[in-house]
Amino acid sequence: MPTVVLMDASLSMTRPVSLEGSEEFQRKNLAVHGLTMLFEHMATNYRLEFTALVVFSSLWELMVPFTRDYNTLQEALNNLEDYDKTCLESALQGVSNIVQQEWGSTCPCQVVLVTDGALGIGRGSLRHSLATMKQRGEDKKFPLPFPFPSKLYIMCISNAEELQATDAMDNLEQLLTLSGGEGHIFTMDGPLCLKSVQAMFGKLIDQAYTPFHAVLRCGNLASDVQVFPRPEPVLLDDEVDPVPKAVLTELEIVGFIEIGDIASPPVLSRHLVLPIAVNKEADEVGAGTTDDMEEDTSTNQMAGKSPNFCVLLHGSLKVEGMVALVQLGPDWYGMLYSQADSKKKSNLMMSLFEPGPEPLPWLGKISQLGPISDALENPYGEDDSKSPFPVQPKNKRSYAQNVTVWIKASGLQMCRKSSEMQENFQRKHKRSTRLVLYVVTQSKLPHEFTLDAFLIVKTVNCIPFFWAYLCVLKELNRLRKAALAFGFWELLKCVAELLERECTLLPDSAHPDAAFQLSHAAQQLKLASTGDSQYAAFEHNITPMLTDFSGGGGGADRM
Repeated sequence: MPTVVLMDASLSMTRPVSLEGSEEFQRKNLAVHGLTMLFEHMATNYRLEFTALVVFSSLWELMVPFTRDYNTLQEALNNLEDYDKTCLESALQGVSNIVQQEWGSTCPCQVVLVTDGALGIGRGSLRHSLATMKQRGEDKKFPLPFPFPSKLYIMCISNAEELQATDAMDNLEQLLTLSGGEGHIFTMDGPLCLKSVQAMFGKLIDQAYTPFHAVLRCGNLASDVQVFPRPEPVLLDDEVDPVPKAVLTELEIVGFIEIGDIASPPVLSRHLVLPIAVNKEADEVGAGTTDDMEEDTSTNQMAGKSPNFCVLLHGSLKVEGMVALVQLGPDWYGMLYSQADSKKKSNLMMSLFEPGPEPLPWLGKISQLGPISDALENPYGEDDSKSPFPVQPKNKRSYAQNVTVWIKASGLQMCRKSSEMQENFQRKHKRSTRLVLYVVTQSKLPHEFTLDAFLIVKTVNCIPFFWAYLCVLKELNRLRKAALAFGFWELLKCVAELLERECTLLPDSAHPDAAFQLSHAAQQLKLASTGDSQYAAFEHNITPMLTDFSGGGGGADRM
């Protein structure tokens, strides 16, 4: 995930720090030294990370936009100038704008705030911003939480005792809470010196920027790989005491399946899978020397000439048009596949499914899948003309029709039937066409519901006959159960409005009972659309209203 480094360039960062046996340093020099260590580590072990540098005081400035060139970041860091007072709120708003312009509001981002803990005085200070946060209008809201998923890491160029002497630590903790609680506040242990700042940034690297190395296995074949970005632990919501579930470092391929069978499944995250050299000494925290860099380069060149299972797997999946199912942990699976960036370049990707034994319902339980050779007959047929998927469920679905496929339905027979029915309906029943189309459009319904809505209105026009009203109730109950099963609450309300409109448009020759029955059906649908368990029960059916005209008794017996 991309990183934004937010560097404090206010005058308080120029406060001197006396180091024994050396010249005087400023807190800004310690911050630059720590960020240099971070950039060198990322250039070696996290080189695919996009990083931006933003400096702030009373205003903010984007010094380096998102880049993978850490030499440019280092040069900008060494040429920082000193400005005036600290105004953190405007800087956070600037970070929000930069990330949204570059990555949108769905991409997770890490924000590393480097400051000395002096958060400004008077208007514009963090203390003033937090105190007046609840007194603002919608147009002047505090920028936290960010509109995108984020983690906030606060690097304080001061020790905990110095921050606790004022209310700075309380303000920073409140800032972290407003950001969503994802992140950490780091302080320097002991005196302010180069060793302390290295230890503090080392903790940040261990927590957020350690590369994820794993061993990818398939039978007797294995390869050391790096998964980027690092997979985050998943918290299961359906557990009483949820425990974060992490990806294991042993990734075992359990089988292969065709792309057409796995289709386009829902995933938690996607990651690059990169082969790495066996020697992992370069992953240690800290800046390497020039000799070490040269040794790493020669090692990578040698590794590029040796056979590698990860490269073999990538090429095989690309040529055969298949994906590999990989086990990430107990009852947790993912898939490996080849994804092309362009016509000439492709990458081996890994997508993580939802934890559980059956992440994709149409495949059934992953543990029960087996090789084709174990089957009595080829499930794909002799000429690959059929497929064993989707696996049919044991329980019959509540809506007894074909499975709804959420794709652009172009050229499907169902759509042609729907369009033909619309044309016939427009010629015969012009008065209700617009309302039905409105219902279908507003509710964003599949075409099965479109046909049902047209059929209901078509039958309503024959309502003077009692058999016609029974047909309407049959279709309404069928549509009602389907809407409740799929959660289309708005559909019930829209169909109720449709029936009320038809009630007002009944001809003078219509039977008096028609208006009562249509109003009764509309009222029942409105009650069901509220979600109340008394009226939205799945097994409940709308029954005819007993009226004086239907011979069912007096008005006191009306439902």
